[in-house]
Amino acid sequence: MTLDLIALRQSWKSKKEGLLAGRKPTGNPQPLLESLAKHADRILIQVWKSLGMPASMALLAVGGYGRRELFPYSDIDVLILIKNEPTQLQRTQLEQFIGIFWDIGMELAHSVRTVEQCIAEAAKDVTIQTALIEHRYLTGSRTIAHQLKNAINASIDPKQFFQAKILEMRQRHLKFEDTPYALEPNVKEAPGGLRDLHIILWVAHAAGLGNSFPALSHSGIISTSEARRLTRNERFLKRIRIALHGVSHRREDRLVFDLQTPLAEYFGFKAQQRGEQFRRASEYLMQAYYWAAKAVMQLNRVVLQNIERVIFHTEASEPVFINEEFCIREGRLDISYPQVFEKRPAAMLEAFWIFGQHAEIKEFAAPLLRALADSRQKIDKNFRQDPANRSRFIDILQLKNGVTKAFRAMNQTNILGRYLPAFRKIVGQMQHDLFHVYTVDQHILMVLRNLRRFIIADHAHEYPFCSGLMANFEKPWLLYIAALFHDIAKGRNADHCLLGMNDARKFCREHGLTREDTSLIVFLVEQHLTLSKTAQKEDIHDPNVVQAFARLVKTERRLTALYLLTVADIRGTSPKVWNAWKGKLLEDLYRATQRVLGGGTVDPSAELETRKQETLRILRLHAFPEAQQAAFWNTLDVAFFLRNDPQDIAWQTRILATHVGAPEPIVRVRLAEVGEGLQVMVYVADQPDLFARICGYFDSLGFNIMEARIHTTHLPDGSRYALDTFLINDKDRATHYRDILSLLELQLKERLLKVAPLPPPSTGKLSRKSRTFPIPPSVDWRPDEQGKFGLLSLIATDRTGLLYTVAGLLSNYHVNVHMAKIMTLGERVEDSFLVDGPILQNPKMQLQLEQELMKALSA
Repeated sequence: MTLDLIALRQSWKSKKEGLLAGRKPTGNPQPLLESLAKHADRILIQVWKSLGMPASMALLAVGGYGRRELFPYSDIDVLILIKNEPTQLQRTQLEQFIGIFWDIGMELAHSVRTVEQCIAEAAKDVTIQTALIEHRYLTGSRTIAHQLKNAINASIDPKQFFQAKILEMRQRHLKFEDTPYALEPNVKEAPGGLRDLHIILWVAHAAGLGNSFPALSHSGIISTSEARRLTRNERFLKRIRIALHGVSHRREDRLVFDLQTPLAEYFGFKAQQRGEQFRRASEYLMQAYYWAAKAVMQLNRVVLQNIERVIFHTEASEPVFINEEFCIREGRLDISYPQVFEKRPAAMLEAFWIFGQHAEIKEFAAPLLRALADSRQKIDKNFRQDPANRSRFIDILQLKNGVTKAFRAMNQTNILGRYLPAFRKIVGQMQHDLFHVYTVDQHILMVLRNLRRFIIADHAHEYPFCSGLMANFEKPWLLYIAALFHDIAKGRNADHCLLGMNDARKFCREHGLTREDTSLIVFLVEQHLTLSKTAQKEDIHDPNVVQAFARLVKTERRLTALYLLTVADIRGTSPKVWNAWKGKLLEDLYRATQRVLGGGTVDPSAELETRKQETLRILRLHAFPEAQQAAFWNTLDVAFFLRNDPQDIAWQTRILATHVGAPEPIVRVRLAEVGEGLQVMVYVADQPDLFARICGYFDSLGFNIMEARIHTTHLPDGSRYALDTFLINDKDRATHYRDILSLLELQLKERLLKVAPLPPPSTGKLSRKSRTFPIPPSVDWRPDEQGKFGLLSLIATDRTGLLYTVAGLLSNYHVNVHMAKIMTLGERVEDSFLVDGPILQNPKMQLQLEQELMKALSA
């Protein structure tokens, strides 16, 4: 029979496109998958018979294709089963058979093996063994296909297979950091994905317990409701994966950023603007996905525990009773009898209190998980109003150990969201702000974890200052409540700080907290962003800034609480956001405010003298000649001493004391005193575009500027010299900073000696996430409290050349930069500049600059 490859290609393509065109965003996706598999069956069989393949061979479908599930752009997995090693003629036939499918556009993943080779490979690789378990006969020799089936059944040891698949699952979960809450989750492989459902059916099939969820329900492994939940979530994940293939027109199993919006629109989700809050359609889609993945992970634990008990014929071991309702069985917390929660719903909260108390208990037993799932609807308004339940919830917060463990378990089992309805709304809610890498609920639990780590001795080395503060903080559990509520109002139609504050106040009142404790928690929730904003955006060496912040916090206890919550919060956004520089800013503001609250002074003259004396002490340690600093210090103003640490002033003094008014630029670079990075000092005769020129140099080398302090010194002859310091780092390259100190000094000096127009800024591509979820640019211009300077704040999506572009615009408008704080949060930048110049008295020019900045930030 002659094959018409063009007709076959057209048949495969048109039929697949027709099936995809008829797909629906709701309903059962299985018929579509089976239709695609059936269509592939027909073409494979047609080609096999047309080529007259040897009668001793058999063609089998394996893997997902073997169970009649073919996703639109997935590989078509087949096994060509042979009796003996093929002859040369047979090799030619096999090559011709396989080659045809490349020609017609069917992506075949094939293997050619004998029965013996199949069994040998399966013994070495559980993935191959799994694929063979799901094999399905297509055409060819039924005899050899039957031999393989018998050999597989005889070779499978259900116990070994179960253990191998569990180990494989754990390794797969670790690959995805053991969480379903990835920003771009893999619908097939990630925790809570389709693979976690497949493993249930694989191990059940190997043990002869059934190969479908209804069959497992019939055999008593799972309940009818669990079978329905498994089926419902499986269908949802399959619809997602089908849509991913359909929208991308490729084998794409990840919910990547640039596909999330079109997928959301396909499934009928719509963006919504509620007051000040805007939620993208993709956020609703991802929240639905995270809920499904979370349910799959929970069901996976329950079912695999039940299958394990059957496979290993383990009778329920002798329990260790904790009380009449709970016991420890096989290292897991379990209920003593099935009706515990039906009889006493309050026992649900007690389960987590016990779980936190016992470090030896690592997880919940399947009967307990099942009972929680069946009874959690009992956590209603009456349950939440019961004083005993409220007291037990506070008991969990006050646990000496196991608080994080207990609350994570409460979230995983959906009990936390039932008890705190406001928390339920933010479970699985994504934050597309380019620096949070966790959903809101996971971020909140990360903040709780970080606070707990401050109090645990084993983690005291991480943040010793925080650990010391926490050790002396009375009632640390109040901070845990603040952590639970600080972002609980994200996604609502107003300021989440104010709404969360109201939720926290209501919680405190209902749970019988004192007025003093309530006041602290409400303050923390309302002001949880204030310390960070003040430290990273304002001049914390300005006495007025410190005094204003001290008036806000009022007491040292509130200051300490806010500091601890702020550090825990920043560290809980993303591993990449926290750095030592941010930590130093926060600590410096904490200590300065603490002095004010303790009766200390921020009188500029007194502070000036203190800093000078400390600088002189440091200079003496370096054997610096007495009084040699005078000529240099006479060129400096009070602001210089107040904005710089004595360590930095001493470093600059040692270099510049004998070089005041130097004819050539002086550039010195050293390793940053705090964290990774470099500190760069530039001393040069003042010149136009200086700030922009230096920014351009760092930009050309790929360095990030974290902070810039710009000072102008005044010499006796009336000349002006710039004394600028920059804190820079290189986050994208493993730079050995010490090796490039001299090179940077030489290159930057040469750059400053050249008088030339500013080069155009370099440009770079935005990341996929930045392109898909850009940050709306923002420009805020306002005078400081005394009206001497302007405070310019910018928010935008980070990109190469952005700061240099901004610096160039400021230079064009003759804006003098006195201080710049560059805060990079993931792929979001929030830059603050303290500036002056003629523009401060010209509102029209301010407006023009703002418009040009907005245009530049939007480019």
